[in-house]
Amino acid sequence: MISSVDKKIRDCGTGDDIIIRRIVEGTSDVTGEQFFKALVENLAGALGTYGAWVTEYMEDKQKLLALALWMNGEFIDDYEFNVEGTLCEEAIVQRRFVHYPDRCLELFPGNLFGAVSYMGMPLFDLNGKVLGHLAVMDKRPMPDKPDSLNIFQIFSARAAAELRRVRAEKETLESREKLTRLIGSAMDVIIEIDRDLNITRINPSGEKLFKSDANQIVGKNLMHFLTKKDVEKFKNLIKTFQLLPESQQYLWVPGGLQAKAVDGELFPTEGTLSTFEMRQEIYYTLILRDEKERIEAEQKIQSLSIEAEYLKEEIRKLHGFDQIVGESQPLLQVLKKVQQVSVTDASVLIQGETGTGKELIARAIHASSRRSHRPFITVNCAAIPASLIESELFGHEKGAFTGATARRQGRFNLADKGTIFLDEIGDLPVNMQVKLLRVLQEGEFEPVGSSQTTNVDTRIIAATNRNLANEMEGGNFREDLYFRLNVFPIELPPLRERGDDIGKLAAFFIKKFSQRMGRTIQPLSQKDIECLKSYHWPGNVRELQNVIERAVITSQNHRLDLESMFPMPGNKAFTEKNPPFVKTPPRLLTVEDIHQLERDNLIFALKTTGWRVSGNKGAASLLGMNPSTFASRMKKFGIRRPGE
Repeated sequence: MISSVDKKIRDCGTGDDIIIRRIVEGTSDVTGEQFFKALVENLAGALGTYGAWVTEYMEDKQKLLALALWMNGEFIDDYEFNVEGTLCEEAIVQRRFVHYPDRCLELFPGNLFGAVSYMGMPLFDLNGKVLGHLAVMDKRPMPDKPDSLNIFQIFSARAAAELRRVRAEKETLESREKLTRLIGSAMDVIIEIDRDLNITRINPSGEKLFKSDANQIVGKNLMHFLTKKDVEKFKNLIKTFQLLPESQQYLWVPGGLQAKAVDGELFPTEGTLSTFEMRQEIYYTLILRDEKERIEAEQKIQSLSIEAEYLKEEIRKLHGFDQIVGESQPLLQVLKKVQQVSVTDASVLIQGETGTGKELIARAIHASSRRSHRPFITVNCAAIPASLIESELFGHEKGAFTGATARRQGRFNLADKGTIFLDEIGDLPVNMQVKLLRVLQEGEFEPVGSSQTTNVDTRIIAATNRNLANEMEGGNFREDLYFRLNVFPIELPPLRERGDDIGKLAAFFIKKFSQRMGRTIQPLSQKDIECLKSYHWPGNVRELQNVIERAVITSQNHRLDLESMFPMPGNKAFTEKNPPFVKTPPRLLTVEDIHQLERDNLIFALKTTGWRVSGNKGAASLLGMNPSTFASRMKKFGIRRPGE
């Protein structure tokens, strides 16, 4: 079949053949920009015109961009112009050949380069869309010659073919560049594999996962980067493709694969496998997603959820305890120490009787420190079974022990960059004291069931109502741990030594509980205050709080009946058989006196409740103590129920 271009060439005369041959020879061995330059230069020379140009049409901008522009014997580079109002507009808009043999200056004043005559032809793609146009102009008339028209149309067709080729090549390159950028920017690992399972291409995410450059990975067999177990799994997946229809040449990798970096580190991944054919060669595409980050994110979410629960509990505990009430000299000395130590990261050991507010002071230290925006995590060492204390403090791995169905972070993880408050530190088992000492010294530990060391930056505040010096002598507390904790000791005064603070605290609690219960309570009389001050308060501030709450509950006529809340001088329940309730004698008490006083008070509370320890009507509640703390005090003083 003879093409339209070849037919026109055949129909030309001998003279025209020479011209055509000249143009063909001038453009035969070049493409793209050089082709267009050779075309317009030879076309202008063959037709004897002042100039010639070939342009690309930018429809969205209504402009023509010169691919090659030849004028008066030289090329003009980087030339573009608006179509509207030019000689070229008619050829572009009306999509037809246009010839003005003369009078262009009259018809188009100020036209391109002062053209007198013009000939232009639109260039089309295969769908009939205008790609650009080819034109010649002269400063002399250009008579209508059939041979010249044939020559012009022939090379218009050649220009259109080359412009279509350039456009297609450009689109192919753009498409290839987009694909390369798409693969390169993908977060997932994309690996191309040949039929022998050799890697032929890998994206930057794959380089990151396998910790190696692409040029060191490409050419190697994929099996080098999988565990032995997953090698067989992958080969079975390849065999599965033979059973699938051509319309379904992709597979989900069940259970994922364990990818292996060049340094041997393993990464859990999930992924898909697909296949395609190119030039009768089979290739596979493996897309992997690193599950390590997802797992870590899930663990972080779990950790944050646990932390949120802890913080909710802390908020509940803080309700109503956001103030330290009192102005007595012993309390002011404590607050001065709080101010001094809070600006440091020193370990603090708070000592004091039960109910003196050790946790409240610990919170005050944290709130005034540079860690105040980080968590404050509390741990009651006496309330956690010895078998679980290590997991509670340091966390555990899944399967570390019976019941460990999931990985869990410990309190030290949650307190990282914050503060951990270890209440009842004297009840910490000796084997755990060694591990706590390591955290204090090195800032590191291993979760239960893990060999991986975890580093934390946690400030430790400990508290106890025990005499740790005596505990060390008895071998129940490590001396080295004691000195690590006791960097900055704070001794909290018992309530009985705080004088007028008792009345202020009572007034504070009356206001708190009366508002909560919607009641109006008259202020305490001086007699009431003296009554409160005459009591020994073995349960300290916590006991005072409980007494006031009970008094508000039972109040009548807006007044409190304090005498019925506990045995007081003059009350029938107050007898010589109950020495804990005798008014503090005008003499100093030895440590042994205080211990005996506390022991007698515990026994009295147990007798009052029928030896019931916990519950609303238990001895611990009566004294305002935690049941676990009460039990530990019983153990310390060797208190047993008669007959046991």
